[in-house]
Amino acid sequence: MLEARDIVVAFGSFRAVDGASLSIGKGEIIGLIGPNGAGKSTFFNCLAGDRQPASGTIMLRGHDVTRATPEEHARLGLARSWQVPAVFDDLSVLENVMVGAFLRHPRTADAVAAAEKVIDFTGLRPIAAARSGSLGTPARKRLEIARALATEPEILLLDEALAGLTPTEVRAAIELVRRIHARGITLVIVEHVMEVILSLANRAVVFHQGKVIAQGAPKDVVQDPGVIEAYLGRSLNRKARA
Repeated sequence: MLEARDIVVAFGSFRAVDGASLSIGKGEIIGLIGPNGAGKSTFFNCLAGDRQPASGTIMLRGHDVTRATPEEHARLGLARSWQVPAVFDDLSVLENVMVGAFLRHPRTADAVAAAEKVIDFTGLRPIAAARSGSLGTPARKRLEIARALATEPEILLLDEALAGLTPTEVRAAIELVRRIHARGITLVIVEHVMEVILSLANRAVVFHQGKVIAQGAPKDVVQDPGVIEAYLGRSLNRKARA
């Protein structure tokens, strides 16, 4: 469904992404992990269409979207959330979700009906009429996911959608993600909370210094010596094994 080949993103002489490749099949849940500055978020932004790589190719459902806009990605069935929720503060929760629904439903009545279904699915019904700017972080994050779902995506990219939540909120969010996946939506998740990756992902892909250094079942990847070293550093890794 989504394939990135030999992606390079450079800032001057520094390569934030250095020849990374990834192929994502229908129905997968992929977790992108790595230490801060590893390049995973920059790579993620290329997949979403929010950054164009210096070189490499990105194919979405058979279409070359390497230079395509985020809107073109959305029309082809890809949606994303943001690490810092970017909701429209002066609109209600329902109106925010309608913004996403208008992509597939240009008539207002149809957009309302579609948004209402997403509101119910994501558990936002009790606050549907609330001004979005009045919401706390957990509700804003859920609203971002709801607005993305309203575009009726086949692939959903989640950028640290569970960061900053309490353990109880994380468990509720994990359940929501599972229900999203059960609807047949392919998921790509950038996340620092390892509980999320271990609980959800079919495959973990580890970035370090702009490269993919490991991928596989999450429980196997987190035990990989190279992955442990990337997170802890060589000296700390030796101490951890001592």
